Amino acid sequence: MPDGKRPLIFDAHLDLAMNAMEWNRDLRWPVSEIRQHEQGMTDKPDRAKGTVTFPALREGNIGIVIATQISRYVKKDSSLPGWNSPEQAWAMTQAQLAWYRTMEAAGELRQITDLPSLEAHLDKWQSATEPHTLGYILSLEGADSLVELSYLDRAYEYGLRAIGPAHYGPGVYAQGTNATGGLGERGRDLLRKMESLNIILDATHLCDDSFWEAMDHFNGPVWASHSNCRSLVNHNRQFADEQIRELLNRGAVIGMPLDAWMMVPGWVRGQTDPEKAGAKLEVMLDHMDHICQLAGTASCIGIGTDLDGGFGREQSPYDLDTIADLQRLPEMLSKRGYSDDDIEGIMHGNWIRFLRKAWA
Repeated sequence: MPDGKRPLIFDAHLDLAMNAMEWNRDLRWPVSEIRQHEQGMTDKPDRAKGTVTFPALREGNIGIVIATQISRYVKKDSSLPGWNSPEQAWAMTQAQLAWYRTMEAAGELRQITDLPSLEAHLDKWQSATEPHTLGYILSLEGADSLVELSYLDRAYEYGLRAIGPAHYGPGVYAQGTNATGGLGERGRDLLRKMESLNIILDATHLCDDSFWEAMDHFNGPVWASHSNCRSLVNHNRQFADEQIRELLNRGAVIGMPLDAWMMVPGWVRGQTDPEKAGAKLEVMLDHMDHICQLAGTASCIGIGTDLDGGFGREQSPYDLDTIADLQRLPEMLSKRGYSDDDIEGIMHGNWIRFLRKAWA
């Protein structure tokens, strides 16, 4: 590790390219500069409230992230934001891909696509001097942008290694948060294609019907990059205990997000104040504890913050200023009785072990 004190952190869900290409944020700037630059902007509710940049990731020793492509196709009468054709949605994912490639060329990012590149990145991160090149694994959040299944072959070639078939609402291949219904023929075909390519299924955002159908039809590696517990916050976006048990049976790792409305009950978007609602970093550990009680082990949990995923400090833990504050978690976990091995697993080891097995 770079300084021998701070643990390496693996964050399993960050919408980096979305922030760069749709929020027009240069993630090479410090968080403070982006906040200052966005003062007075009103086009998005999280302006001047962001928490994630490359300098903040390095400050927090967050050396590996699952970074997304995200672009939803919506029908004309949908109230959800998105693109009016799958072809437009695909084109946006390609713009995001171009940004990742440009950041690779600039020395900011290093793509991880297989076991050798994972091990090489870990070696370089531990031995490198500042500034570190951040490692990223490419994931697709919502599969609507795949115009047809042949597009998945193209995506695999450029490094796509995980897919969450749905996002919010109804989708082409699966139904997501706040929707109902199963996968249908196209969704089952997608899962078969993913399995043949050894692409990881991200169960996050699948509605209950689609979740259970996916579990019945997919035999490849499964994880949940950023999902909390329905027993603590009763909403379909969260996993019910029986879903958590199914994921545990599949050998999944479940990443805990820091989107405040998924952390504490009774949240009203745009109105609830994180501090008044008690939305603090410690609440992440409540969700972790619940899963560990179901599992009897801490080997199944990790971090998947979703920070700056369409929200900023107005909807984040009130005691988190930037993503670098994740370095406070080891001490908090220790006070809850987690062992050193448990903490190392939660901070990075469980995700790395999952990938070593999936990519063996």
